[in-house]
Amino acid sequence: MLASLVALMAAAPGAASAGREWWEPVAPQTPDSQVDVVGAPFTGTTAAGEVRGLVDAHTHMFSDEGFGGNVVCGRTFSPHGIADALKDCRAHQPNGNLALIENLTNARQGGNPFASHDTVGWPTFRFWPAYDSFTHQQMYYKWVERAWRGGQRILVNDLVSNSGLCTINGVVNPPNTSSCNDMDAVRREAERTRELEAFVDAQYGGAGKGWFRVVTTPAQARSVVEQGKLAVVLGVEVSEPFGCKQTLTIPACGRAQIDRGLDELKALGVSSMFLCHKFDNALCGVRYDEGTTGVIVNLGQFLTTGTWWNPRTCRPGEVPDHTVAGGVLPKELAVAFPLAVLPVYPAGPHCNPRGLSSLGEYAVRGLVKRHMMVEVDHMSAKAAARTFSILEETRYAGALSSHSWMAEPFMERLYSLGGFATQYGHGTTQFVADWRASKAQRDRFGVGYGFGMDMNGFGGTPPPREGAATSAAGPVVYPFRSADGGSVLSRQRTGERVWDVNVDGVAHYGQVPDWVEDLRLVGGQELVDDLMAGAESYLRTWEEAAAH
Repeated sequence: MLASLVALMAAAPGAASAGREWWEPVAPQTPDSQVDVVGAPFTGTTAAGEVRGLVDAHTHMFSDEGFGGNVVCGRTFSPHGIADALKDCRAHQPNGNLALIENLTNARQGGNPFASHDTVGWPTFRFWPAYDSFTHQQMYYKWVERAWRGGQRILVNDLVSNSGLCTINGVVNPPNTSSCNDMDAVRREAERTRELEAFVDAQYGGAGKGWFRVVTTPAQARSVVEQGKLAVVLGVEVSEPFGCKQTLTIPACGRAQIDRGLDELKALGVSSMFLCHKFDNALCGVRYDEGTTGVIVNLGQFLTTGTWWNPRTCRPGEVPDHTVAGGVLPKELAVAFPLAVLPVYPAGPHCNPRGLSSLGEYAVRGLVKRHMMVEVDHMSAKAAARTFSILEETRYAGALSSHSWMAEPFMERLYSLGGFATQYGHGTTQFVADWRASKAQRDRFGVGYGFGMDMNGFGGTPPPREGAATSAAGPVVYPFRSADGGSVLSRQRTGERVWDVNVDGVAHYGQVPDWVEDLRLVGGQELVDDLMAGAESYLRTWEEAAAH
């Protein structure tokens, strides 16, 4: 289907239209979302030969393909058009009161597990996308295009799934439309990323001509950024990479399986990865989630491994892995899993006694051998400490902390290696405060800054800035100029809906430039300058890893 559409669009009338700018499509999909940006994307390098641009080191463009294909509603694109792409899950029909994961995680639903919501997407979008809706598509490709036009030049697309959440949703919101195998999801999402590249290319006149460029080396990425396009890097964030789960603490993989898995990921074009995510697996222990999310994730761990998290009270001087809830499950989940009762835990803060296993050490060294970057976020403090020791022994720079899930005491070790860190896409006030708190350290190492929005990742996106209208900084005033100063952005429109960051926060990825403007108002131009230096710093880390 996609191949035939690509051929049709490539041959569409107007493919050689005179007067078209290179950033304007030859054969746009109609109807579609607006971009609402005027001006040429910046190209080239600085006088010092450095690239510029915003970097988002942690997104999930195709999480609708993960988690059994029935958790994130709506697709990043569709050859059949926006009406086909942006529609709610069948399990949410007709009024959303069966959308248990949405209802348990969305504050607007007031904790009511059977709350209702408007399930119509295109063209009205009355309920979603929204900054507090975790189960609806936020990375439609035209919204990503707006972020690129607003100054972003590197996007890390983490291929993602979680077997536990897939299993839970298959019970509470049946049926899943694909398997819960994490590696199957990785393969599907890698394929969809390439399909999107071809889909965009077709709108711009043929292979290689679109703005969405999948890159597999830092040299390719640098060239794409210099051209003014978006360099898309593939990463992996799953709970059971290569099938390396554990069952009753017994590992389900060996070294040969790890080698085969790493080789496959390299062949798929993956350049960075997490060895563990949410669940203790055969490779490493995890840093815990807190609150309701922690309860759901802990249930997922139990369903997939046969064991609950096993935290102990941290000893003096130890780095905590957060404090997790024990006791009984919320009644909404207890109905679906009547025999599952959470264990009783000692007092927090909690430390995970599981670190990096011998198989995990082998996998870290395998990543180094293949010049792939190591994501340290989500590792337990014990696992992260050992990982840094291995990287220090080998003098390997390819260490990443992409969305504020690495314990702060490890930041000095990361920067000393030549690694790169980005902050979670928090609300403006918190993001500015964290930027200020970490600036002196980053300045010592001469590194830029970035963000990890974790879009489509169940973490939430920035809400409207509280009190913006009466604050000294004031609200975002539309139209405004992009981070580089070269383009002008108006309020973003999709169908009948118009979004305003002052009212809606960051409801979808197209509002990332609006959020960056809000950061400028509160943090000043110095913050934006640090963000614009992020692309160069990310590439330097990748280049050092590639040259190792």
